Amino acid sequence: MPREIGYTIEASYDGVQAGVYLRSRQGYSYRMLVRLRKRMGLLRRNGEAIRTVDPVCSGDRLTVLLEDEADVLPNFALQVALAYEDEDVAVFDKPSGMPVHPTRKHWNNTLANAFAACCEKRGEPLPFRPVYRIDQDTTGLVAIAKNAHAAAALSDGIEKEYIALVQGRVGPEEGVIDLPIRREGPDSVRRGVFPDGRRAVTAYRVLACNQEYSLVRLRLETGRTHQIRVHFSHLGHPLCGDALYGGETGLIGRQALHCAHVCFRSPVTGKWAEARAELHDDMHNAVYYAGLCIDGE
Repeated sequence: MPREIGYTIEASYDGVQAGVYLRSRQGYSYRMLVRLRKRMGLLRRNGEAIRTVDPVCSGDRLTVLLEDEADVLPNFALQVALAYEDEDVAVFDKPSGMPVHPTRKHWNNTLANAFAACCEKRGEPLPFRPVYRIDQDTTGLVAIAKNAHAAAALSDGIEKEYIALVQGRVGPEEGVIDLPIRREGPDSVRRGVFPDGRRAVTAYRVLACNQEYSLVRLRLETGRTHQIRVHFSHLGHPLCGDALYGGETGLIGRQALHCAHVCFRSPVTGKWAEARAELHDDMHNAVYYAGLCIDGE
């Protein structure tokens, strides 16, 4: 079923155009307003269809109907844990080895295909709108907007925390890494720290460490590709298992990076919501064999 969102017009918006109200008060994107202009019936005032240029009055009930269609093939064989869901957002706990988006080589085994299957089972086909992406071999939480309004509202509004197992003893135990990142070359997959790169900021706190390894909690203030992996490799602490950036693969066969916690305000109610995901087995085992204690984390 299409998502229907209703608003009661406040006195301060008496007489303004419906589109102005949605843009300035509710944060609707320009693209979403264009869609409402093109499709009569998606916007209603007290039950009657109106245009975005029509005025609204104090006390009016303004209703927006968000219609969508699936844009990815469902794969019902994929099993991905759902960490949080409401009418506007779903947060999945993505496993290692699963890309977020379909590609030529991965057209049917991605998070998008799992999301499409979940929606199809409920009879609610939706397009795939991840609010952010994580690498194929990174595990953990990925938030997906279930309509265009939620996608626009959450584009810069999700706080994410990661857990990483890195080589060596990180010091100081808490700090901020502020180093610019760009591609090493036009066709290179690798990124690196360069003066002419884009600003990248990573805040970190050491949770446990010994002389060989450190378990670190991270918060991204920017979202550059491979940001955590590049920053810690540059500082001489590559992520365990991250062969691309110099990490050893003895403890784990992929980068030891996990998105463990996300929080955000609901695009509709404004209330805070959050989701958490425990370390996956391979990374939990790597932390154990590294000799680190993660009790209480």
